[in-house]
Amino acid sequence: MSQGIRLARESDAAALHSLLQKAYAPLLEHNIHFTITRASVEDVRQVIRSETTYVLETDGGLTATLTTRFPWTPAKNHLAPWPFVHWFAVAEQAKGQGFGREIIRHVEETFLRDTLKSPAVYLATAIRHPWLTDLYLRRGYEPFHTATNPLGVELVYLRKILDQQAFDVQENKPQVRTLTELRAPV
Repeated sequence: MSQGIRLARESDAAALHSLLQKAYAPLLEHNIHFTITRASVEDVRQVIRSETTYVLETDGGLTATLTTRFPWTPAKNHLAPWPFVHWFAVAEQAKGQGFGREIIRHVEETFLRDTLKSPAVYLATAIRHPWLTDLYLRRGYEPFHTATNPLGVELVYLRKILDQQAFDVQENKPQVRTLTELRAPV
């Protein structure tokens, strides 16, 4: 079986929408609603344009996906100064084969840590989700905030430190500098 991870293209929007809808549909039985459960193909296409969506493709087509939103993305509520990962999904027929672990590792390590040099990443999931919080905790994420999404679902926000040294520097550095600091010679 051949496989590869690549950036999603706008032409993938319909197939990606289908993968996401099928993956998130079982959550509706638990009364867990995320925005993707109400998204259109055009909404998915817009996310592909404005965020970074990776897909893992096998002979069976799109098999797994994970999207990254950045703090500079306009019109989004950013809780932290790090990239936010969302729209994680694995095709039903591919579950338990390591594809989810593979795409998460690629996005966290190859893309965010090694390429973008991001000190951390964060995500949100439903507190009532039957298994995702535990999966993320096993992957090194730690809770740091709770909130309720616009659809009434209680969320837990979890972060993962990708580069401890860079994270410590960022945490101890003021986020906003004064004009005097900006004008200071380097």
